[in-house]
Amino acid sequence: MKQRIRESQVRASLSVNRKLVMLYWRTERDILVRQERENWGAKIVDRLAADLKKAFPEMKGFSPRNLKYMRAFVEAWPEEQFVQQAVAKIPGATTCASSIT
Repeated sequence: MKQRIRESQVRASLSVNRKLVMLYWRTERDILVRQERENWGAKIVDRLAADLKKAFPEMKGFSPRNLKYMRAFVEAWPEEQFVQQAVAKIPGATTCASSIT
């Protein structure tokens, strides 16, 4: 029973991590698109970070610095399908899944 609980915790953590990576990628991709389309200035990242912190005070990961890291991530991997494939390969994901089934 303890092993099943631990394995379930690991699976849940991996699933959350994969979903957060995709959330971060899509968030920054949307910011980049809007910056290009609507000519948003550089300060938009700072304003967005403050707005997200206010809307989601319990959530971390949306600081101006992290939003800028997300930008580099999107610029390095601009195609969503490739990001999804990479995220699916987060270390331990396949090992954990195969050991649980």
